[in-house]
Amino acid sequence: MENGIDKRPAGTENWLGRHALTAEDAAITAAMRAAAAPTKGTLRGTAARPIFDAIMEHVSAPEGVAFEQGTVAGIPGLWVLPEQSRQDAVLIHLHGGWFHWGTAWAFRNLVGHIALGAKTRAFVPDYRLAPEQPFPAAVEDVQACYRGLVEEGVRTIALSGDSAGGNLALVLLSLTGKQASSGGVAPVGAVALSPVTDLALTGASYETRAEADPYFVRSQAEELAISYLNGADPKNPLASPLYADLAGLPPVRVHTGDDEVLLDDSYRYVERAVAAGVDARLDIWAGMPHGFVNGAGKLGAADLALDAIGAFLGERLTAAR
Repeated sequence: MENGIDKRPAGTENWLGRHALTAEDAAITAAMRAAAAPTKGTLRGTAARPIFDAIMEHVSAPEGVAFEQGTVAGIPGLWVLPEQSRQDAVLIHLHGGWFHWGTAWAFRNLVGHIALGAKTRAFVPDYRLAPEQPFPAAVEDVQACYRGLVEEGVRTIALSGDSAGGNLALVLLSLTGKQASSGGVAPVGAVALSPVTDLALTGASYETRAEADPYFVRSQAEELAISYLNGADPKNPLASPLYADLAGLPPVRVHTGDDEVLLDDSYRYVERAVAAGVDARLDIWAGMPHGFVNGAGKLGAADLALDAIGAFLGERLTAAR
């Protein structure tokens, strides 16, 4: 498979949207980069969990959203409940953290913004984390959560996820996306934010964006991937959705920053999905680092991306009715 978004001629893909960097956002991201520079590539292992959660606590709180602890199919998590939301539908959001970090509670505000835009309630499962519970524990948990909602009578489900959670959302989409053909419940659509789609780490952006990415380095990603996989094949479709059979999946939207080593993970996944006949689109935001949507209310790009995500999910959930 040919790698590298930079090898493709610009402007030839009707499924690709490119968004320019504004002067206002450039100033904000410059300050973010300066603050992150001393710790680039240092978040590794379980010791990074409190640091990572503290970072997520800085996401601005959405107005008019409540949070309740809950359990679905034995999987603990958090219900995210906008005041104005559909009661006949659920968004499952799978949180990021390179399969090692993150909690539903730490991600409550980010998911609150997504749920608010989509006008739907969301459930964020606290799936099991590596290295204590490596692959395929997280996949089993998110699949159990999906089945549990279906068994509870929910027939309209959308998926979203960020980073490692984007990986899990796309894996779950492949596991459930064709169930409607056999009388089951398939997701109405999925959104992935800077997803990790290739744990074999074959994307060229690990080199082309090595300097531009303010947070991650290849050796760090390798260490985390090896720990999560625990000896499993990195090209197993349940570990790396890039290698799955994508034909017949529901609509997918992916958003990523242009300045992150995971850029090619997004590009190649959407490229393959479109080739398989899926209604898929990739939006690349110039000058944006990994997790830029965490800047809701501060970064113009974050607000625009969240608006687009909310509109897409809202449209899919309404159409499913």
